[in-house]
Amino acid sequence: MSKLTLPGRLLLVGCGKMGGALLRGWLAQGVAGADVFVIDPAPKGLDDVIAKGVTVFTHYEDVPDDLNPALVLLAVKPQFMDDALENLEMMAQPGTIFLSIAAGKTVDYFKKSVGMQVHVVRAMPNTPAAVSRGMSVIFKDATLPAATLELCGQLLAAVGEVAWVDDEALMHQVTAVSGGGPAYTFLLIEALAEAGRAAGLPADLSMRLARSTVCGSGELAHQASEPAADLRKAVMSPKGTTEQAIAVLMAADGIQPLMNKAIAAATNRSKELAG
Repeated sequence: MSKLTLPGRLLLVGCGKMGGALLRGWLAQGVAGADVFVIDPAPKGLDDVIAKGVTVFTHYEDVPDDLNPALVLLAVKPQFMDDALENLEMMAQPGTIFLSIAAGKTVDYFKKSVGMQVHVVRAMPNTPAAVSRGMSVIFKDATLPAATLELCGQLLAAVGEVAWVDDEALMHQVTAVSGGGPAYTFLLIEALAEAGRAAGLPADLSMRLARSTVCGSGELAHQASEPAADLRKAVMSPKGTTEQAIAVLMAADGIQPLMNKAIAAATNRSKELAG
């Protein structure tokens, strides 16, 4: 990937796991630490980025009036967004880019909060960004300049893959599938390990087997060009052990209807957060 260049100063609001992963990705792609400023009320483990010139503030009032960031990336949780925006109104200058990675919060919400004069970009990354294997989806708002969208795409591409949707309403489903997806995968590890333990394996060995298998299978899927269904079938021998297990998981009351229900619940919650 080519060097990442900012159009001015960048203000990162919230530097937890996701914000920190993004920040380190930018620095790795050549962004100068002196161009990045962070607001986080309880910063942890940021010595490495501070050593590269990043300035960290713990209170909004500590931010200089003349900071004038070209881009404000909002990495705070949705329930804290109202308070954050109230403290950021002075930075909402004409053309300032507000890039949000908060679940549920719409472009209209941000414009009503900080003003119609800003450029609002809505995105949803996920936590594998911490190991540069993230998946981010950006709402491709046709009213925004192409350069604005391209910049936001580059910022998120620093920690993984990027995809786009033309319909903002689809961000609810994106949040449910991709944003929450890592948690579902970790639960699969837990469930597989518990099933092995229940079948008689020592608990520590069963967890090791489950964790290694899920991680290895994920890498195999990442490198393979075949559809996931083909990869699944390649593991199955006719009338073999795996076929028996898959028959249970793919039954009418198996994993698919349960996953459909889970994604619907997450999608509905995202819609509630938008309200």
